[in-house]
Amino acid sequence: MSQERAVPASAVPLEEISSWPEELCRRELPSVLPRLLSMYQHSDSWIEHIQILKIIVEMFLPHMNHLTLEQTFFSQVLPKTVRLFDDMMYELTSQARELSSQNLEIQSTLRNILQTMVQLLGALTGCVQHVCATQESVILENIHSLPSSILHVIKSTFVHCKNSESVYSGRLHLVADLLQALFKEAYSLQKQLMELLDMVCMNPLIDEHDDILNMVVVIHSLLDICSVISSMDHAFHANTWKFIIKQSLKHQSVIKSQLKHKDIITSLCEDILFSFHSCLRLAEQMIQSDAQDNADYRLFQKTLKLCRFFANSLLHYTKEFLPLLSDSCCTLHQLYLQIHSKFPPSLYAAGISKAQQEEIAGTFLVTLSPLISQLLTFQPFVDVVLDSKLELPCELQFPQCLLLVVIMDELSSRSEDVQALWCTESQVSEATARVSLLKAIFSSFEQCSGELSLPVHLQGVKSKGQAEVAITLYQHVCIHLCTFIASLHPSLFPELDTALLNAVLSANMITSLLAMDAWCFLARYGTAELCAHHVTIMAHLIKSCPGECYQLTNLSILLRRLFFFMAPPQQVEFIQKFPPKETENLLLWQYISFQALPAELRKQTALEVSRAAIAWCMKWIGSNRTLEELESLNTVLSALLAVCNSSGEALDMGQQMAIKEVGSQLSILLNVKLVIGQPYVQQTLSLLLPLLGFFIQALDPQLISQVITLQTSLLKLEPPDHVRLAFLDFLSSLGKLFIPQTIQDRILPSLSSVFASLLADRNWLLEQHSLEAFTQFAEGTTHEEIVPQCLSSEETKEKVVSFLEKTGFVDETTAARVERIKQEKGTFWEPFAKVIQEETKMSSLQPCVKRARHELPSEDEYRSTLQAAIAALEAIELLLQKSPPPDWLLMEMETLQQRIDKLKCQNCSGRKQ
Repeated sequence: MSQERAVPASAVPLEEISSWPEELCRRELPSVLPRLLSMYQHSDSWIEHIQILKIIVEMFLPHMNHLTLEQTFFSQVLPKTVRLFDDMMYELTSQARELSSQNLEIQSTLRNILQTMVQLLGALTGCVQHVCATQESVILENIHSLPSSILHVIKSTFVHCKNSESVYSGRLHLVADLLQALFKEAYSLQKQLMELLDMVCMNPLIDEHDDILNMVVVIHSLLDICSVISSMDHAFHANTWKFIIKQSLKHQSVIKSQLKHKDIITSLCEDILFSFHSCLRLAEQMIQSDAQDNADYRLFQKTLKLCRFFANSLLHYTKEFLPLLSDSCCTLHQLYLQIHSKFPPSLYAAGISKAQQEEIAGTFLVTLSPLISQLLTFQPFVDVVLDSKLELPCELQFPQCLLLVVIMDELSSRSEDVQALWCTESQVSEATARVSLLKAIFSSFEQCSGELSLPVHLQGVKSKGQAEVAITLYQHVCIHLCTFIASLHPSLFPELDTALLNAVLSANMITSLLAMDAWCFLARYGTAELCAHHVTIMAHLIKSCPGECYQLTNLSILLRRLFFFMAPPQQVEFIQKFPPKETENLLLWQYISFQALPAELRKQTALEVSRAAIAWCMKWIGSNRTLEELESLNTVLSALLAVCNSSGEALDMGQQMAIKEVGSQLSILLNVKLVIGQPYVQQTLSLLLPLLGFFIQALDPQLISQVITLQTSLLKLEPPDHVRLAFLDFLSSLGKLFIPQTIQDRILPSLSSVFASLLADRNWLLEQHSLEAFTQFAEGTTHEEIVPQCLSSEETKEKVVSFLEKTGFVDETTAARVERIKQEKGTFWEPFAKVIQEETKMSSLQPCVKRARHELPSEDEYRSTLQAAIAALEAIELLLQKSPPPDWLLMEMETLQQRIDKLKCQNCSGRKQ
C-alpha cells in the first residue's frame, strides 16, 4: 500500500487504475474521478474513450453518491458518449459500401468499430444496472441525462441493423456476427432501461416542468424506437408498446397535457393496421398451402395475438385520455374504415377462408369493438363521422355504412342527450357542418351500390328455434334502422320525419325503398292515429306536387303502402276527408290499392271512383277534347286502372261495360302522329292498353286489330320505353283470347311482328318484361302456330329458353363479378354523386307557391319561338292539302285564334308600360 501511495493518485496510469481493489477505488474517488473525466473529454482515441468509460462505470460508479450522479457523472460523460457513438456510426456507414472479402483492411476497421460500439453499449448497460441496484425508487431529475442518451444510442443502433442489407450491399455476412451482437446488446440495454424507468417517480419538490418534459421525452423516444423495430422483433415491439402505455398511465396526472397524444394514437393505429394486414396475407398464403399445422398458421396465430394486444392497448389509452384526443378522431375513424375495407364481406377484402375469418373476428375485431362505445359521447368524433363534406373513396363507403349501423345499435340503449348529439344537425364551424346520423345512414347506404347489387351478405339476427341465416346488406341496414327507430326518444321524432321524407324523395330508388320500409315499420309500430297522420301528410304532398317527377312516384308508392296499415275507422275518416266521388281527389285514389279496405268499404269506394271517372271521361269525349285536359284525363284513367287492378270484382256488369266503352272510344281517337308528338298522349295510350286488357274477351275484334296495327306502326318510330312496356301489358292479355278466323290474317302477323321486335330489344328492363309477357301469352294462347313466328332469330330463341329454364345469359364467375362491380362502382359513383348534389341544390320539397323571378327573355328567344309557331302552321297547311281535316280541328283552330288575340292584347299593354 505504501508503494501505491508513492505516486499521486491523479498521476497513476490507466492500466494500473484498472487493477485497483474496490476499497482503494472508493478512497481515491475524489482525486481520480476529475482526472478520468478530463481525460475522457480530451481523448481523441475511441479505444481510450471506451477504456476510460469502462473504468469509471465498473470501478468508481458504485462508490458515487446516487443523489448527485447527474451532476458528477452523467451530465459530464453522456453527451460526449453520444457524440462518440454517432461518430462511430457515421464512420461505419460511410465505409460499409467498400467492404469486401478481398479488402481486409476495411473489413478489420469495420469489425473494430462494431466491437467498440458493443463495448460502449455494455458500459451504458452497467450504468443502468448500477442505478437499479442501488435505489428502490428513482427521481428522474437525478438521472435525466441517462435515459435520453441511451434511447438515442438504442434507436441509432436499431436503425442501422434494420437497414444493414442496403448499407452493406450484399456483404452483410462479413460482419453479421458483430451486428447480431450489437443488436442483442441494444436489446438488453433497452430492457434494463425500461426496468429503471419503471422505478422512476416524479419529484414534487423540484421544478415540475423540467421533470414532466423529461418523462415526455422518454415516452416519445420509445415511440420512435417502436416505429423502427415494428418489423424486426414482434415480441420486443409489443413489450415496448406495453411500457409506453404503462408509463403514460402511471404519470398521467402530471404529463397528460404535455404528451403528443396524436403521435401516440397515430403510431398505435399504424401498428394495428400493419399487423392486421400481415394476418390477412398469412391467411391468403394458407389457402394456397391448404394446411393448418404449418409454420404459416403458427405465425398467423402469433400475429393475430399481436393484433389483439394492440387493440387492447388502444382501448386502454383511449379510455384514459379521451378528453385530449380531439385531433385523433379522424385517425380512429379511418382505422375502423381501413380494417373493415379489407375484411369480408367487403368487395375489397382479402381472399381468406371462412375459418380464418371467424378466427380474426373472434380474436381481433371483437376486442376492438368497444372502441366505438368509448367514442360515442365524444363530440369531436361525432363531428368527424358525420361531417357534411366527408368524401370517401369507393373502398371505404361500405365500412362507413357498417360503422353507422354499429353506432345506431349503440345509441339504442343510450340517453336522450347522447341520441340528440348524433341525431341533430349542427354547424361545427364556418367551414364545417355536421349532418344527422339518420341522414348520414341513408347517404352512406346510397353509396353502397356495388355491395347491394352483388349482393354481399352479413351475419344475420338469431331467433329462437331457428339457425342464424346470412342476410343481405339491405336487410342488415333495414333491421337495425327499424330497431333504432323503436328506441328513438320522442323529442327526436321531427329529425326522424325529416330524414325519412328526404330519403323517400331521393333520386336513388334503393334508398327511397329503404326509407319506405322504415316508414312502414313506424306505421305498424306506432299508433293508428300516427299512421293516419302520416297518410294525410302524404296525400297533401301528392296533391301539392306541380307535375310528374320521381318524387311524386316515390310519394305515391309510400301512400299506397301506408294505406294498408290504417285502421278501418281511420280509413273511413280518410274517405270523408278526400271523397272519391269528387274528381279532384282521383289524383290520390289512382295510387291507392282498394285491397287495403274492408270488403264493404272497398266495394263502395270502388263504385264511387269508377262512377266519377266514367262520368268525367264521357264528358271529355263529348266536349272539345283539348290537349290541356289530357293531364286530367290521364289521372282519371289511372284511377279506373287502380279500380280494375285491385277491386275489379266489386264492379257490376254495367260499370264494367261502361269502363270498356270509355276505353274503346278513347282508343279510336288515337293515331300514330298524335302519340309520337305528344307526351301526354303517350301516357294516355300507356294507361288505355292495360285497361283494355282487363276486358279483352269483350272487346270488338276490329278494335283489337286497330290497337295492334297502331303498335306495329309506333314500334317503327321507336316510342319511349314506358309506351313499349304498356304494349306488353296488352299483348300478354291476348293469350286468353280466341281470335276469329275472319280477322286472323290481319291480327296474327302483326302480333308476331310486335312480339319479335320487343323480344329483340336491348334494353334490359324491356327485355325482361318482354320475356315475361311472351311466356304468359304462349302458355295461354290457342293459336300455337304464332309462337315460333315470334322467335325471329336464334339469339331470341336462346333468350326465351334460358328464361324458361331460369339460367343466366352470361356465364360469370363470382370473382369476375366482384371485379366488374368494383369497376362499375368506381366509374358510376362520382358522376352520379354530382347529379344528386345538383338536384339537391335545384329541387325544393315545398309546394311551388311562387315561382322565382327569371331573367327577361332576349329578342332572339322571341324570334326563334315565333319561327317555330310559323313552321307548325305550315305543317298543318300541308296536311290539309293531303287529306280532309278531322272534326275537332276547326274547334282547336278557333281556340288557337283566341289565344293569338289574347297575346296581341298583352303585347299592346306591355308596350304602353
